[in-house]
Amino acid sequence: MTGSTFGLIKALRAMTMVAAMMFGGYSLVSAHCDTMDGPVVQDARKALAAGDVTPVLKWVQVKDEKSIKAAFNKALAAQGKKQQQAEEKRFFESLVRIHRAGEGAPFTGLKPAGEVEPVIAEADKALAGGSPDGLVGMVNDAVSQGIRQRYEKAAEASKHKDESVQKGREYVAAYVEYTHYLERLHMTVEGHAAHGNDAADKKHGAPKHKHGH
Repeated sequence: MTGSTFGLIKALRAMTMVAAMMFGGYSLVSAHCDTMDGPVVQDARKALAAGDVTPVLKWVQVKDEKSIKAAFNKALAAQGKKQQQAEEKRFFESLVRIHRAGEGAPFTGLKPAGEVEPVIAEADKALAGGSPDGLVGMVNDAVSQGIRQRYEKAAEASKHKDESVQKGREYVAAYVEYTHYLERLHMTVEGHAAHGNDAADKKHGAPKHKHGH
């Protein structure tokens, strides 16, 4: 992998982290690897077709290679037999579960094809096309909209915060949402988000909210 390709992948990953947060939560990114048409299962299918486990080993840690090879060999031996589908599914599930465990993320089963969120589809499209321009535009639009919506809500609430306790609390709620949103954005852009965000929080430390909310 060249330096430029690696840099593009890192940039795309950071952008998809931000976009995933904009479109509904960090879990969207990690959920991509749970789908039957996600990159992990796609590589698993290629490995079976070629009769070579190598393409999937990059998705797991060295310590997990033995168990993946065993699952692969069972699925490969079942090709053309009545148990082929069942053994392939076991192989796919084992691969995805172990991959996610290595990232500190939970596994709740494989999801059907077609459940990839638009921003993740755009991220894959960017990698395939060799340009992140479309993804950058999509993320920038989402980030801009997210900030503006929360800013406007907090700014409007600020005008009435001293009218009553209830109005004050409404302002505080809007202010907390506004500032925490920005803090999460900043943490993600700075590279503290990971494939399994819960594990990343533990590894890098939870964000230190200076506001103390």
